[in-house]
Amino acid sequence: MTLRTRFLLTTLLAMLAVALPRLRAQTSGPVLYTGARIITGQDRPPIEQGALLVDGGRLVRVGRAGDIKAPTGAQVVTLTGKTIIPALIDTHAHPSTDREGLVRDLQRRAYFGVGALMSLGTDKGDLAFQMRATVVPDGARFRTAGRGITTPEPGRSDVPYWVTTPEQARQAVREQAALKVDLIKIWVDDRDGKYVKLSPPLYSAVIDESHAHGLKVTAHIFNLSDAKGLLAAGIDAFAHGIRDVDVDAEVLALFKSHPRVVLVPNLPDRGVATDLSWVDGALPPAELAKLQAGAVDHPEARAAFALQARNLAALARAGVTIALGTDGNTFYGAHQELEDMVIAGLTPAQALVAATRNGAALLNLTDTGTLEAGKRADFVVLDANPLDAIANTRRIHAVYLHGQPIDRAGLSAQWRGGR
Repeated sequence: MTLRTRFLLTTLLAMLAVALPRLRAQTSGPVLYTGARIITGQDRPPIEQGALLVDGGRLVRVGRAGDIKAPTGAQVVTLTGKTIIPALIDTHAHPSTDREGLVRDLQRRAYFGVGALMSLGTDKGDLAFQMRATVVPDGARFRTAGRGITTPEPGRSDVPYWVTTPEQARQAVREQAALKVDLIKIWVDDRDGKYVKLSPPLYSAVIDESHAHGLKVTAHIFNLSDAKGLLAAGIDAFAHGIRDVDVDAEVLALFKSHPRVVLVPNLPDRGVATDLSWVDGALPPAELAKLQAGAVDHPEARAAFALQARNLAALARAGVTIALGTDGNTFYGAHQELEDMVIAGLTPAQALVAATRNGAALLNLTDTGTLEAGKRADFVVLDANPLDAIANTRRIHAVYLHGQPIDRAGLSAQWRGGR
């Protein structure tokens, strides 16, 4: 046996040693998780002393513990005192654009209970579509809007399409539709007066062409006036809240007349010092210390948060559907956004529905987002009840995606060691 052959054989055996435990776990038969409080992600009270029966990566039954019996040979996992929520859905992120970085991003999201991540408009080339088709071990599912659409913005990213005519806008949509993107993203913003923003004829062409291809359109916005124009043009979602002024009666009426529109508020920094010790497991100590050093008071940020929080609360009271998005690439950001939404005025129950059912619906993920029979077994086990305090979503006991536990301890050991 040559040295090269011996090396290849050793490598193959090592790979099998890693893969076989996972394979055994995936074929281990039904599992009954019993005794926990279950928050289903729907508009209904939690199930106290609940139970989930999982088989083949799917939820077979969800209900009260006394009503669901373990099948013969099933494993029983007792979770008395715990709370189960659906895995979170992040509908707006800009993760890494290299394979190694994206894998790490998806694993870090899963570590923090995110089951699916949407990359919103800054993906160029084939990698995003390859990764969408890939099951990343211990990682969240990946979705992509491919290349978004805006007007020319020299000095900023040239990944999005820069369009100046309705036909260019339609052609951009057609090209992305041919790649089967999950959403179309547009930017309607002059970037503090630096550029000419995407005009109504241009964004109307995008929306019309996208709908002809069965695609939803989400818009980056800043101004109230643009939100009104986009609502009139048939937009499906907003990737940010209104950030220049308080909402008025006219825009509330427009939202009411377009009840399917989804708002992803992406609230800004609250401007207050925060304790980040709860992210310890996902970073080397030196990186965590650097992160914590930056989490200080920023009084100048508080007015921006207050404005956007008022607008979110007003739109939520008006019945607008809210979903969760974090923007950027903060891997623990979903939990911060949940807390910010509650501080803005949503109840913890409303924030959890936004972060689960509503996000899944926006991304057309019909097999996740709620805990009900037939859906994927994507759920997070918490050590405390988030309905009592939304920050309890950070107290994660375990994460399951497609019925399989995420190896949080193994991932943490890698990351804390700087790998």
